Amino acid sequence: MKTQPESHEAKGFYKLSWIQRIGFGSGDLAQNLIYQTISMYLLLFYTNVFGLNPTSAAFMFLLVRIVDVLWDPVVGTFVDKHNPKLGKYRSYLVLAGIPLCGFAILCFWNGFSGSLAYAYITYVGMSMLYTLINVPYGALNASLTRDTNEITVLTSVRMFMANAGGLAVAYGIPMVVAALSPDGKMNSKDSGDAWFTTMVIYALVGLLLLVFCFSQTKERVVMDKSEAANVKVSDLWVEFSRNRPLRILAFFFITAFAMTSVGNAAGSYYMIYNVHADAGQVANFMALGSIPAFIFMPMVPAIKRKVGKRGMFYIFLSVAIVGMALLYVISVIPALRSQMWLVYVAQFVKSTGVIVATGYMWALVPEVISYGEYTHGRRISGIVNALTGIFFKAGMALGGVVPGLVLGLVGFDQNNTVSQSPLAEQGILWLVAVIPALLLILAMFIISKYELSDEVIDKINMEIEQRTKN
Repeated sequence: MKTQPESHEAKGFYKLSWIQRIGFGSGDLAQNLIYQTISMYLLLFYTNVFGLNPTSAAFMFLLVRIVDVLWDPVVGTFVDKHNPKLGKYRSYLVLAGIPLCGFAILCFWNGFSGSLAYAYITYVGMSMLYTLINVPYGALNASLTRDTNEITVLTSVRMFMANAGGLAVAYGIPMVVAALSPDGKMNSKDSGDAWFTTMVIYALVGLLLLVFCFSQTKERVVMDKSEAANVKVSDLWVEFSRNRPLRILAFFFITAFAMTSVGNAAGSYYMIYNVHADAGQVANFMALGSIPAFIFMPMVPAIKRKVGKRGMFYIFLSVAIVGMALLYVISVIPALRSQMWLVYVAQFVKSTGVIVATGYMWALVPEVISYGEYTHGRRISGIVNALTGIFFKAGMALGGVVPGLVLGLVGFDQNNTVSQSPLAEQGILWLVAVIPALLLILAMFIISKYELSDEVIDKINMEIEQRTKN
């Protein structure tokens, strides 16, 4: 059902129906069911269940991200260069979705316990397949419409649903694993089968959601087929060098994803060893990492109109830093540490800032794509999303390697499921509060350099459409 007259939609400024918005958002929900499980819990699974030492796991995370840096431009170029019958971007939701789910399940199989080679094979395979979905899915956003207000709404819906997936992972994974584990724990050797069964459930639900996303999306604003044949890998570096807003956004991505990856990986350690929480309390804490999305993401369009893009980033990045400071203070004062409600409040405050700031940044990707098209005449969405993919995975590389290295340096005892030394507890505290806060301060400086206002982007898109019309 069209929500605007065909004459207006023909200009590229499409308005989507709510089922289309929800359909698009279901793709991110699906990816989060799988990849947030990896991001939040794979390190814990590797160290406490699978039997890898933290340093080995840290270097594996780093190597996988290096592979991603090489793989992303290949995928971005391939996607822009080809036009599958099922859709230039959406086809990969199904074609790569099936094997992705298989590899995600294998990542949490304890059949080759302690085998570093098995961990490498399954994690590298999962990560490469995730890229094969995530890069075209990111480009799909910019192919649905040029309308900046619609993109803001679409991004809000997407982030709302992505955080629904994050909530299902953050709260559901500890509860389901503990319920299925014979000893009722999520961080013991005996919980291996429980992790495997849980991942099977989440992966299958994720696959169904990817199929739904495929069925509800329609690509309307894509590169002309005559231009697609000329796309090459070197376009990635050419676009990066000449597109200043893209460079700024890329550096924001690396900083933001480093922050979220460090914090996500450390959250369960913080609750288990610093706060001495049970599985239910761990689940509550991790769930609060997603719950603010359901309150604040629907407000993003109105907040942006009121304070502007950069103002919104400044406000919510500052809120996140306050939340991290609270987590630190609560943990070092014994009288406060026992007050679980204070821990929950601090996590809610931190998560509110992180969710809005890192959620809205995805709305800037179509803007830098349009800016590149306006200045140099080519809408290379796959290439741009490959670039942002390189940087957010570089951020995740830092986020993956830093926790493992810090845990190794402070003498984390992977065989102790109850307590750690004071030095190890301090290391965990740095991971959950101090390092992420420093990264957010850097992110605030980076985003201060972003200059594409809504008025500028609307003018750019109108001029592009006028060129096409002529």
